[in-house]
Amino acid sequence: MKLELRGITKRFGTFTANDHIDLVVEPGEIHCLLGENGAGKSTLMNVLYGLYRAEEGEILLDDLPQSFSGPGDAMRAGIGMVHQHFMLVPVFTVAENVMLGHEPTKGGALLDLPTARARVRDISARFGFDIDPDAVVEDLPVGVQQRVEIIKALSRDARILVFDEPTAVLTPQETDELMGIMRQLRDEGTAIVFITHKLREVRAVADRITVIRLGRVVGEASPTASSEELATLMVGRNVSLTVSKEPPRRGEVGLAVENLTVVAPNGQSVVDDVSFEVRAGEVLAIAGVQGNGQTELTEALLGLQPKVLGRIALNGREITGASVRQILDSGVGFVPEDRNVDGLVAEFSIAENLMLDRTKGEPFVRRGTIRRDVLQAFAKEKFDEFDVRASSVDVAVGRLSGGNQQKVVLARELSRDLQLFVAAQPTRGVDVGSIEFIHKRIIATRDAGVPVVVVSTELDEVSALADRIMVMYRGRIVGIVPGDTPRSVLGLMMAGENPAEEGTAA
Repeated sequence: MKLELRGITKRFGTFTANDHIDLVVEPGEIHCLLGENGAGKSTLMNVLYGLYRAEEGEILLDDLPQSFSGPGDAMRAGIGMVHQHFMLVPVFTVAENVMLGHEPTKGGALLDLPTARARVRDISARFGFDIDPDAVVEDLPVGVQQRVEIIKALSRDARILVFDEPTAVLTPQETDELMGIMRQLRDEGTAIVFITHKLREVRAVADRITVIRLGRVVGEASPTASSEELATLMVGRNVSLTVSKEPPRRGEVGLAVENLTVVAPNGQSVVDDVSFEVRAGEVLAIAGVQGNGQTELTEALLGLQPKVLGRIALNGREITGASVRQILDSGVGFVPEDRNVDGLVAEFSIAENLMLDRTKGEPFVRRGTIRRDVLQAFAKEKFDEFDVRASSVDVAVGRLSGGNQQKVVLARELSRDLQLFVAAQPTRGVDVGSIEFIHKRIIATRDAGVPVVVVSTELDEVSALADRIMVMYRGRIVGIVPGDTPRSVLGLMMAGENPAEEGTAA
């Protein structure tokens, strides 16, 4: 089935998310929709899937205009979507999830589970999935859950399949397997739209590439285009994708973590007996699929977790059990993984956000009053130093792009007298140009003799920044390996397999 979008325009108030977008996807083609986070890719596909209604434009299938009032209409027309965040009911079986919404029945009343099970087995056999129809979804690994999503779409005879950022929660090996599935679907005549911002994946699997920037189509590219060429299209200027750094000049141990355990409210140990060290002048990158204890580990380092066992020491002084204020005042800079929730106050100005956590006294506060002249001077200095793109430091930070918001967080945290810098997902939702800048600042912090901990689910980022890599799986350390460890080894470790003996030296 051929898909054509003509002049699709979608607005949210005064904001135009999609601006007269044209797109054609042919049967038996993997068409990659490439763009930064916030470029409008997912919005466009949500219009196609009936989740949003466009103000202008039309959708055509095999040259016939369509009108979808909801996802049900799109599914009946042959469109399936594999969402970034799975649309599965965890406590249901695979068969129950697959039949949900179009339940086969016997005699018009009783659910026909045998038919659903048979459908799951047929599609699994066709693609070599080996999935038990009676398995409970919450007991399945993430990569298998994604295959259940694919089975759901194919069980409804989808001839156009949309994959929305499908590799965000996968190991490298699972990503390779997914790409093999996409190629098999393509070879059987399915039209595939692959939404991503990861250049490596685009070049590996796409037949054609359409690049979207700020809600508009800015060009098409061939999979033979270099990553630099694709990045230039995405950003609108030349971008360096390599991180230039010298070998680390390691000093004394800055951060020492011994037998750290973080206990969740349900009594489960989400971080389980973890021990590691970070020396001055090095980057320790923590890798792993999201949800394997990395978030709780960084929160424990900052005093944000209420139930922590073990020992955390900064420059030989124990900070276990210290308050967040005490830990920040001891010289810890922290970039949280969700800047909108934990890093910024959207309604505050850039200048006001730059003094968050520093309102107790000098230099910004004297006798309970903010020293506006001192704050303005400081803010303007950091505004220029960190290349924040806005009309002035008085602009509300919520009006900035994701990349510029992250620069504000970075400017505030790096302006401390640092003894430790912790950056969780430092480039999530950030444009390629800002990623380049943020990586340079992280390496400059390392080179200034500060111990640096970076947590990232982006393996390319881990490999680019790390002097050593610590891989976590289900709350435990699988191993700590050199920064140049091959992706294939890291992928196995992310799936919980121990590295080869020769790769374990830290």
